[in-house]
Amino acid sequence: MGAWHLSPDSLLPWLHKSAKQTHSNLVSFHNKPIPTSPLTKMINQHNQTKLLRIKQSSQVTTSISGSDSNSTDFNAIMLFCAENGYVTEAQMLWDETLNSSFIPNLNLVSSLMIAYAKTGHFDLICQILSQIRNRSFNWLPQVYSLAIKCFGMGGQLDCMECTLNDMVSMGFRVDSVTGNAYVVYYSLFGSLAEMEVAYGRLKKSRILLEEEGIRAVSLAYIKENKFFKLGEFLRDVGLGRRNVGNLLWNLLLLSYAAKFKMKSLQREFLAMLAAGFRPDLTTFNIRALAFSKMSLFWDLHLSLDHMRHENVVPDLVTYGCLADTYMDKRMGRNLDFALQKMINLNECPSVATDHFVFEAMGKGEFHVNSEAFMEFNNHKNWTYKKLIAVHVKKRHRSNQIFWNY
Repeated sequence: MGAWHLSPDSLLPWLHKSAKQTHSNLVSFHNKPIPTSPLTKMINQHNQTKLLRIKQSSQVTTSISGSDSNSTDFNAIMLFCAENGYVTEAQMLWDETLNSSFIPNLNLVSSLMIAYAKTGHFDLICQILSQIRNRSFNWLPQVYSLAIKCFGMGGQLDCMECTLNDMVSMGFRVDSVTGNAYVVYYSLFGSLAEMEVAYGRLKKSRILLEEEGIRAVSLAYIKENKFFKLGEFLRDVGLGRRNVGNLLWNLLLLSYAAKFKMKSLQREFLAMLAAGFRPDLTTFNIRALAFSKMSLFWDLHLSLDHMRHENVVPDLVTYGCLADTYMDKRMGRNLDFALQKMINLNECPSVATDHFVFEAMGKGEFHVNSEAFMEFNNHKNWTYKKLIAVHVKKRHRSNQIFWNY
């Protein structure tokens, strides 16, 4: 098999044309125009960048196998152009690649498509996909999967749908990663109805919805306050699944806690224990937030006792539930007694609760103030005890100002 020879003389006409196309971008230095074509820059800086080695007395030779270093150099120029917005130059290099004897590999095509996705040139992704399909490369299914992800990341749901249908019509199998990404992107950029259709299509394909997909769909329901539908979805996925830990049960408890359905919350918590799942920090904090907002002191203390029995270490959210409950009822003097049960009062504060809890129930006053204190004075060695002392003092002052007026 032959080799593809790319000489400096063959590059000069293309470079001259590229410089004309970017004539409006010319800059002046000592009254001397300097073309800003990306290829011009890279050739002028080849001694520093070592991406392309062109000498007047030599040729750049790229073998078909792509093992020669100059093949990597040429690919690097193409990707440089695509990533930096020089789409015309990148496409000219890509067309030159297809029309030559050089065979592009999957890595090059993937990098080029990702670069176009980042710059928003989704029409070029369609064009590349069509060109690859016409040449029937054996890695065409992987290109289809990548195109679906590129369209999904850019919110191009129509293009993603058409690409998936085209992929299926050609007899290619949709794998678990692609199927889950399909549902995730509909949950991010589509309506709830479109997301549900995508999930139904995944179920018909007998592909299991993984943790990322479960989180994405659940978050979409939470943002729309569709907690009843969230519960239906979680039961449909299967609460008995062990490969996602307590995620499904925690989300189910959250669907009741966010609506303050306390009897249902307690019933499902007992069902969780009966199913053999051990509650984690997020489980306890979901219940604690509901108890705190409803001012259920006894239930809150029982939950803290259970938490200590399970050797679950409290975080900032747990302390916030306790502090807010007492301060809201003007029982700050009894807070020290309640804090005696906490095992890490003198440790550095942290938040280990899953973020979807805050999407549904928000952050308490103590939590918000503590984050502000730590951000404002990040050099201080904060502990839970110090944060509570500052918070109590701040609330006491605000009450004094209120009564003075």
